[in-house]
Amino acid sequence: MIQDPKTSAASRLAEQSKTSCDRENTDRATPQFEDDSGNENKRKNVPQKRRKRAQTTPKSGKGPNTKADRGSGSRAGGSRDRQDDGEAVTLFEVITMGRSAIKAVIDDWIEAYEKERDPSILDLISFFIQCCGCKGLATAELCTSKDGSNIKSKMVEQLDEVSGLQVKRFLAFPWILTVTWPLDGDAEYPLVQPGPCGRWFHSELCDFMSVLVAQFQHSVLFDSYLMNAVLSLLTALSDSCVRAFRHTCTLAAVKLLSSLVRVALSLSVGIENSQKLCAVQKSKTARQKNSPQMKGIQKKITQLEEKRSEVESMMNVIFKGVFLKRYRDVLPEIRSICMEELGAWMKDYHTVFLNDGYLKYMGWMMHDKNSDVRIKCVLGLQELYGDPALFPKLNLFTSRFKERMISLTLDKDSEVAVQSMKLLVLMSNKSGDVLLPSEYRQLFQFVYSSQRPLAAAAGELMFLRLLNTSSDTQDGTSAEEAHKQQIYVKLKALLDFYQESKLHQHVPYLVDSLWDCSSALLKDWPTITSILLQEPPSYPGLKDAEETVLVEILVASVRQASEGPGLVGRSGAKTAVSVKEKRTQVDDCTKLTEHFLEALPKLLKKFLQREDVVALLLKIPQFFLADFLLPEKDQLLSDVLSAMGAVLDLHCGADVLEAAARSYLSLCGDQTSWFSTAQTARDAMVQNWMNRLRSLLEDAVKEGTFTADVDKTEEVVSTIKRVRAFHNCHDLSKWNLFELVFPLMSVDQTGLPPQVLLEVLKCLCYSMLWSLNTSSETLTSKEKALAQRLQLRQFCESSQRCLSHGEDAVRQQAFLGICDVLTAHSYQTNIWDPTCYGPLLYTPSPKLQRALLTFLCSHIFVTPESDSQNTDTEDSEVEKLEDLHKRRNLLAAFCKLVVHGILEMSLAAEVFMCYVKFYNDFGDIIKETLCRTRQSDKTESTRTLILSLQMLFMRLKHEQESGGRLHPGVQTFTSIKELARRFAMTFGDLMKFRECVVMIHRSGIDFVFQGFTQTPDAQTPVNLSYLTILSEFSSKLLKPDKKTMLGYLQKHTAEHITDLREECWQPLGHYRTSLLAAAEGEDALSHASSDRRLQPRSSCTKSKLEGKKSTCPTSPAADISKTPSKAQKLRFSPSTPVADMDPSFVSVAPVRRLNFDTPELSAESEAQDETVDVEL
Repeated sequence: MIQDPKTSAASRLAEQSKTSCDRENTDRATPQFEDDSGNENKRKNVPQKRRKRAQTTPKSGKGPNTKADRGSGSRAGGSRDRQDDGEAVTLFEVITMGRSAIKAVIDDWIEAYEKERDPSILDLISFFIQCCGCKGLATAELCTSKDGSNIKSKMVEQLDEVSGLQVKRFLAFPWILTVTWPLDGDAEYPLVQPGPCGRWFHSELCDFMSVLVAQFQHSVLFDSYLMNAVLSLLTALSDSCVRAFRHTCTLAAVKLLSSLVRVALSLSVGIENSQKLCAVQKSKTARQKNSPQMKGIQKKITQLEEKRSEVESMMNVIFKGVFLKRYRDVLPEIRSICMEELGAWMKDYHTVFLNDGYLKYMGWMMHDKNSDVRIKCVLGLQELYGDPALFPKLNLFTSRFKERMISLTLDKDSEVAVQSMKLLVLMSNKSGDVLLPSEYRQLFQFVYSSQRPLAAAAGELMFLRLLNTSSDTQDGTSAEEAHKQQIYVKLKALLDFYQESKLHQHVPYLVDSLWDCSSALLKDWPTITSILLQEPPSYPGLKDAEETVLVEILVASVRQASEGPGLVGRSGAKTAVSVKEKRTQVDDCTKLTEHFLEALPKLLKKFLQREDVVALLLKIPQFFLADFLLPEKDQLLSDVLSAMGAVLDLHCGADVLEAAARSYLSLCGDQTSWFSTAQTARDAMVQNWMNRLRSLLEDAVKEGTFTADVDKTEEVVSTIKRVRAFHNCHDLSKWNLFELVFPLMSVDQTGLPPQVLLEVLKCLCYSMLWSLNTSSETLTSKEKALAQRLQLRQFCESSQRCLSHGEDAVRQQAFLGICDVLTAHSYQTNIWDPTCYGPLLYTPSPKLQRALLTFLCSHIFVTPESDSQNTDTEDSEVEKLEDLHKRRNLLAAFCKLVVHGILEMSLAAEVFMCYVKFYNDFGDIIKETLCRTRQSDKTESTRTLILSLQMLFMRLKHEQESGGRLHPGVQTFTSIKELARRFAMTFGDLMKFRECVVMIHRSGIDFVFQGFTQTPDAQTPVNLSYLTILSEFSSKLLKPDKKTMLGYLQKHTAEHITDLREECWQPLGHYRTSLLAAAEGEDALSHASSDRRLQPRSSCTKSKLEGKKSTCPTSPAADISKTPSKAQKLRFSPSTPVADMDPSFVSVAPVRRLNFDTPELSAESEAQDETVDVEL
């Protein structure tokens, strides 16, 4: 707002700028104005009631033009007064009141402009400066000079080093404006306010520009005065080095151009209508052609064309003056605004903007480093390629930037990649030959992407180009047969694509990618079933591999229809399901249940001999609708169960048994409508297996020896596999499986085949887990609880003997079985209700704990060198990954025992000491174990940590004393020190773990000096070098504890003669240095840094604003006091040993300060010493 000048440094600087103007060429029309938007910008820009502000009366400026004396004292461009007390609303205030209020105030402003245009223009100028968040002063001068070079010489933007103010002087014709603002003001301005305020202001400013042009397009838009001032103002401020001016005015300018585009379009519509009317007049008789109406129409056409030409000239000025300078601005928000509006201009006013001269900017900015700019370009191109009328004009652009558009599908920003794929889908939909076949093959592979939106977009492209085909049908073919033939052709194309890609086990991801666009094809289960069953036989036959893939697609589509999108490893799927989607899902489940109750027995019967196919088909009953109602459903379900039983009698593969067990579990659920039928069939099948297994074991085990031949052994193994697979999902406790198979554990293991022993261990483990899980229901007396504990002890003892078995699979299963059962037992004892019977407490024996620890060290923490010695050939990468996965599972099972307190925590020392050595393989598991144990008992966890370091140190010392080659289990001294550093990093909260850190230091000092007696032969303690490892924890001590530990160390060394100059005492000197530096040196440094007082930054720092550079006339260091600061005086580094600083330095006793090069600082000298930070 324009007001009287102020007596301040800013006003003096503004007066100096004004005196430099030529008084003969300028007339002072308006004095200075102070912008009070600084306070307003800090308010939240939300719709609110109009504020009451007292109207100020400005002083009249000296000059011939008295119309501009009102300045910014006029509200809303001289709008009518609201009340007699002077209530009014400024343009900046009305921007928060909504579109209707903006329209009313702009109408008042236009009315005032038509009466007195200079004060109204100044109000509009003040509005734009306020929107920029400017808090300074401004001066407006009316320019009357015709000399352009003289005016240009006065346009400056400079920084006053003395006052810390920045001045910008620019032309907003016919005004010369001088804006002055402080540099240390708030960096935020309305457009970048945090939260919703910034977004609201952005929207309201855009609405203001749109309403402003819409309201004066029929009145003052073409007066050659208003737009000249506005365009020159926005052009000058958008070129400022100040971010607030540049950002706000660029947004206003491009939105102004967008509003002018709408004006030009309305003028074009008027011209077109007038031309049509003129053509009608010309078609009349010759006597009527020269009528006055014809001349009026032609005159109107001429006027409209002139106005459109003038509007296009304004648009050209904005484009060249603002867009061309700002579309590559250093601020990504400005670049994003420019690209977004450019796309809108080309879409709306394509007759002017849609050509290669403008499209090249869109292509160039697709290479921008900011993802928001790239996505704005892609979205703009989507609007262009989506219009069939505009597609022919994009041929040259497509040929030039097609490669870049394809490469954007690999963008690191997922949203850019998704929108780029959608852009290519639009291009392919409009013109099939726009992409080459090789490019299509490259894009089709994105259906396997881990991002579901990108995979779905690629699936849409694949459906359009590969699956949306039609084949010729023969005459006389029925509609049903034609439909089946069309489905066959599409499925054959899908099968060919999958086999060419050679990506196995990815069919569910392929189906999920195609689900949104081709669910009708994938859910056509009757047609797919008829193709698999060769009904009708006129279809070309499918190969075995193609049939297997088609069955996978069938099962994946059933799962997708039943559960919806949600695959492991694929993100971006919707988590919330709408009511419509839920209803569709229920309908699909009903259809698939009704269909596969009839079709599944036929499919199982046809593919009975193919184990891989039936393993897939057996998954389908898992997705049946639970409350399905059908009169003949019991008979249909009986047929399904009979077919499943026939498959289980023939096959005993792991995949077949797992799928069948899960399907029976789904069918036997209490909430299903057929649980009684399914449960009866399951019990009959399990009873048959148990009878067969009992008879086989009676014949195979005689006098404590397994005597079965190969055929009988295979039959025993297959039967136990079936029982074990179902026992994993179903509770088979009523068949007493534990008592049936446990006698095999007492058989001589040398004669027992490993595969039999492996299955027996799994069966026993599942039996114990079910027994513990159902203990609250089954344990009704103390006798039963004792029997359960006896079984638990028998299982652990028998499994312990298997830990030394020759087969690796048997050893791992025994280890996992013990860990799982002990973990389940611990859980059941924790939730046990004392009022009823529960599992009795069982504690693993020390022998069992040592056996588990021995297995851990021998088979889990294995180095690659020792691995290669155990294998004759080098394993493939897949086998190595599988082996690593197994070892991680074994380690996690052992760590669970430690975390839950089942094993002694000291056993975890062997795990902790491998943290650094096996960090890549097991680092996450060991770190989580360390955190969990510390949460349960931080004291015991700290003791275990200390034990791990001391054990590693002693092992290394013994190896060095023996003089042999280092054992693979022994780590180097550097590794132990690194391990101590990693352990120290885990102590985050120093106050919380204060006692733990002190314990580490005390135990370390005791470990070094305990029992040491100095003799001529033993001058130093044997474990003195351990202090170097202990020094890694010095930084975690609090200041009082540092001094305490220093005294504790002095207490142990006071009785001995220590000469730190000798090499043998260097670890002690290093440890003392770490405590001294931590106790005094770091405190002094932190004290010196905290006393620094921030000073106003120099002109050199503020001249480097928003990407612009300026030279600094003098060095910043020249103005700084030559007195060295405290940070310069204290050159001691806490991490540097004293011996490294000065070889002759000897520290015998704790001292207050180390021997610095400068005198001791007093309180007075510290008070006088000031440090000035200069940002270069």
